Amino acid sequence: MSLPRIAVDAMGGDHGARVMVEGAALARRRHDKFKFLLVGDETAIKAALDDHPGMREASEILHCDDVVAGDEKPSRAIRRAKTTSMGLAIQAVKDGNAGAAVSAGNTGALMAMGKIALRTMPGIDRPALAGLMPTLEEHDVIMLDLGANTEADARNLVQYAIMGAAYARIALGVEQPRVRLLNIGTEDIKGTDALRDAAAALQAASSLDMRFDGFIESDKINRGQTHVVVTDGFSGNIALKAIEGTARFVTDLLKTAFTSSLRSKFGFLVSRPATELLKHHLDPNNHNGGVFLGLNGVLVKSHGSANAQGVANAVAVTARLLEADITRRITADLAELGEDALRDRANGNGNSTDGTAAAK
Repeated sequence: MSLPRIAVDAMGGDHGARVMVEGAALARRRHDKFKFLLVGDETAIKAALDDHPGMREASEILHCDDVVAGDEKPSRAIRRAKTTSMGLAIQAVKDGNAGAAVSAGNTGALMAMGKIALRTMPGIDRPALAGLMPTLEEHDVIMLDLGANTEADARNLVQYAIMGAAYARIALGVEQPRVRLLNIGTEDIKGTDALRDAAAALQAASSLDMRFDGFIESDKINRGQTHVVVTDGFSGNIALKAIEGTARFVTDLLKTAFTSSLRSKFGFLVSRPATELLKHHLDPNNHNGGVFLGLNGVLVKSHGSANAQGVANAVAVTARLLEADITRRITADLAELGEDALRDRANGNGNSTDGTAAAK
């Protein structure tokens, strides 16, 4: 049975068709069984394909002139879903002409179009945006929600944990991912009622292929102590931008320090291997590919400024999710927990009298 092809919004992002096509071509070297539907300006796409003859043979072009602008309001973009490269890429997934869509375009528009066109899968109330971030250990950490929904109740958080664990088993290759809820402290009494009720539900869900390790504070996200960090989209987006901003701050601070004097410049030459490793580790292109989990179809967001290698990583994430059939995995985990148990536990029924939750 052939694998479903990947629809690529070739016009999204800062660099357009040239980088999007090159990135898809790089990803195909690792996933050579996949074919692509390249959506956008046919002339630009054909010019980009001239440098990648193997990619040309594996691709079909769907021409369209219209593009969602980077600063366009989602409400306006939705009205043009049937004429834009982003909208047509998502529509291809809805119609069954592709198994997944990748775009480096406007995040808000992609999120809104995806929700409307693909809808949420059975058993999921709200989709979540999940991303990969570096840690001090050899594995990345998956964090969700990063902004798809500003608020989340206990039931939503439990669903995010199930989806994040399913993603971790595919992306990180761990059979029983360690899962934690982002909180202001690790003690059982800390946080909102929603966090404590979600913790109780996850603690009781011993049948799931995950290990719930309680709460985690934001300063420990990148320490490598867990595989999945679960939170609402408001807190998750703030945490993500704080982490990215700190990484840029440290990089710029080092650059300033190493150019402040002749002695510093000499020190830079001596320590260059270490600084290059740091730069590589913090480069967002090496962790590119945010996934909208919980939709009836795979939808992946690439950084708008991603280079070809960054796009390749986003496309590779998409390919792995299709190969592993992540939608089926999430459905199976939801069924394992049981709808009634999910509703009762996440609503606080059966919790201890003081409303707290123990963590392993």
